[in-house]
This record gives sequence, C-alpha cells and structure tokens, in this order.
Amino acid sequence: MSTQMKKVDPESEEFKSELLKTIKFTDKVVSQFGYAYNPDALINEGIQMGLTRNKLIYEKRYCPCFFVTGDKEEDRICPCKPAIEHEIPNDGVCHCQIFCTPEYAAAKADKDSLEAVTHEHSRGLTKAECETLLAQADIDTDELTSLLEARELKMVDFNLVDVREWMEHQSSHIEGTDALVPTTSFYNSLQEAKLDRSKSLIVYCHVGSRSGHCQRILSEKEDFKSISNLIHGISGYRGEITR
Repeated sequence: MSTQMKKVDPESEEFKSELLKTIKFTDKVVSQFGYAYNPDALINEGIQMGLTRNKLIYEKRYCPCFFVTGDKEEDRICPCKPAIEHEIPNDGVCHCQIFCTPEYAAAKADKDSLEAVTHEHSRGLTKAECETLLAQADIDTDELTSLLEARELKMVDFNLVDVREWMEHQSSHIEGTDALVPTTSFYNSLQEAKLDRSKSLIVYCHVGSRSGHCQRILSEKEDFKSISNLIHGISGYRGEITR
C-alpha cells in the first residue's frame, strides 16, 4: 500500500456526500445488531468522519482507530469481527466507542450527566506535582488543564501532540497543542515534527484509543523522557479548544 497520504477536505461535496452514506451505514449497523450509539455525539461524529475518510482513500470503511497496513488479515473493516464477537459482548462497547449495548449507553449517559454537574476545576499544581503527573501513563482532563496552566507559568515543559487526522485537527484541537502527528502517517510525521526527546510527551486523539496505541509504540521504540495518554481524548476534555 502506498505511503503517500491523500488529504481529504471535509468541506468538499465529495466528502459530505460520502459522509451521508457512512451515517446510513452506521445507522444500519446499530439497527441490524441491536446496538446503541454512544450518548456522546462527538464520538460518533469523529468515527463517522474517520470511516468516511478511509472509504475515500482506501475504498473501504476501515476502522479509524487502527493503522491501515494493507494486510487483509490484520486491517479492521467496520463493524470489525473483534468488536462484534468480543468487545461489545464483554465490555459493552467497541474499541472506537461508537457502537454500544443499550445498557452501556444508558449507564454512560447517566455518568456523563453526573460528572457535568459535579465537575470542579483542580487547584494549581506545584512543580513536583507536575513532574509526578507527567510520569503517569494516563492523565485526565483536569490534570492536562492544570499542566497546561503550569506550562504557561514556566513551571514545567512538555509537548502536547494530536495523533488524529489532518481534517479532525483542522476542525478542532486542544489549545496549546504543539504538533500534529497523524496515526495514518505516524512515523513520517513524527520525524517531521522534530520533537525534543528530553521533554515529556502527552498524546491525544478523539477518545483515547488511537493515542493509546501510539503511546505503546512510542514507549517501545522511542526515547522520550515520558509518554502520557489523555484518557477519553478531546471528546472528554473540558479545557480550551480551538475550533
């Protein structure tokens, strides 16, 4: 498979037309299997856009949460077999989190509503607390917000990297993002970004799946000071977002 990545314009008529077909497709999956959509509409929109992008580039709706390698045995076409046979029956939700059991969707809607009511911003961090957070494998929205505030105050330094696709980044990204390293062109984009390995790295995607995958690869092959993943991704982030 060619490594030359085609940039897809989400404002083009071609993309909009294909997106409508993708929405009809995911609607059919939900109806056919008795699933429910994730109550977070942004998650569903992000995955539908990713499926549309892959359809336009690869002519198949490959799962946007995994690399497209060209290996028919490895590449996941939505709805993928692992999701149908294992993830949704066992976890209540597929890896990309667009398809859920009705029970999982209802429970998540209740939890999201409660968090929205009870959420409070965390206090300012000390330098030692910043370093402790950056050493963690996972950080949440409060922790990232506080770390970005601490970075503004020159208390700590790190790189925040978006691993979603170009069109997703153009649509919205976390304020303070330092680089875009798309999953589909990961190694080339990482090299072009020329990130300082002596700094800690925080990666994020839409819901935390792609960035978690990239985090594992980076931890095995790269020598950054530390690598953290923003759990729940930009969809769960409550700080400043550039749209």
